[in-house]
Amino acid sequence: MKVILLKDDRNMGRKGQVIEVAEGYARNYLLPRGIAIPASEGNVRTLKESKDAVQRKEDRELSQARRVAEALEGLEITIKAKTGENGRLFGSVTKNDVAEAILKRTKIEVDRRRIILETPIKAAGTYVIPLHLYPQVEAQVTVYVEGA
Repeated sequence: MKVILLKDDRNMGRKGQVIEVAEGYARNYLLPRGIAIPASEGNVRTLKESKDAVQRKEDRELSQARRVAEALEGLEITIKAKTGENGRLFGSVTKNDVAEAILKRTKIEVDRRRIILETPIKAAGTYVIPLHLYPQVEAQVTVYVEGA
């Protein structure tokens, strides 16, 4: 009997894959547990349509991420913060501060989780901060932290 897997399984295959299994195994184990559905014409067509829709969505997101990366690449922003002795900041410049500065400068909203900053910035200076916008799309922003 042919079935379509609804979940990844280490022994049988990946989600969305059509596999051949014994009829009893499918009827008594896979189907009742929601691991698979019968590979009827309608189910196969629905699976293909949903895969196509997911692919179109990913393509759209990728092209949008590339446009954003192109707009942000090489961007230079300045963040003013209160400093104490030796250029040390009283607080720190965080991912949120960088995202807000990008939004004010370019009107492009960047999710703070896309900004790669291992530790908050605690001193005045120049920093090159990478942005991971999509799995294959990255950009770099130069941030000048000035003491006020």
